Amino acid sequence: MTDPALIWSYLAQGPLLWLTATLAAYVVGDALSRAARRQSWANPVLIAVILLAVLLGATGTDYATYFQGAQFVHFMLGPATVCLALPLYDNLPRVRRAAWPMLAGLVAGSVVAVVSALLIARGFGITGPVLASLAPKSTTAPVAIGIAERIGGQPTLTAALVLLTGIFGAIVVTPLLNALRVRDWRARGFAVGVAAHGIGTARAFQVNQTAGAFSGIGMGLNAVLTAVIAPWVVGWLG
Repeated sequence: MTDPALIWSYLAQGPLLWLTATLAAYVVGDALSRAARRQSWANPVLIAVILLAVLLGATGTDYATYFQGAQFVHFMLGPATVCLALPLYDNLPRVRRAAWPMLAGLVAGSVVAVVSALLIARGFGITGPVLASLAPKSTTAPVAIGIAERIGGQPTLTAALVLLTGIFGAIVVTPLLNALRVRDWRARGFAVGVAAHGIGTARAFQVNQTAGAFSGIGMGLNAVLTAVIAPWVVGWLG
């Protein structure tokens, strides 16, 4: 009789196994999110992360092995980020009419996201590469990893922080903005895009198409601005 452990050891070496597991985990997460009527706490990415973490822990698979098989998903983040130019182009007249408020919100959101994270971390005694890894946490993963490498951070840690930031932002955005009585879908979307990048943008599209479009715009612009200000802020605090 064939040993199940040997079968798993053989399958784990295949590059498609972890890509398939990643896609399957998201499909399950999305199905559960739909069953929960898209409540903010039932975030499909969060559910997928939990499922994959349980699977990796149960099989004793390290992250390097997992990433080797699932790196195609990581590769696709780059083209997906570039595609954010489409909502900007489609909504160009509306963006022009709201250019100054959006610029003010972008600068405030980007600066506060970087400075607050670094100051809080410094207050807890965090320095060096770990501190630098925090700076681009509110930026989409491909850009954040590039920024982290440039300023002496740890790209793997930055990727994890980006994921956590996006999930947390996607969960709290709807109840928070409802409590603050923000009704303008442009403002709601732009705010979540600046604060919670792609995962927040996906949530914005679930709630309202206009919010999703402006979230994509905020996400793209924040990536550019963070790439400019993060090295300066890290150098100033370091």
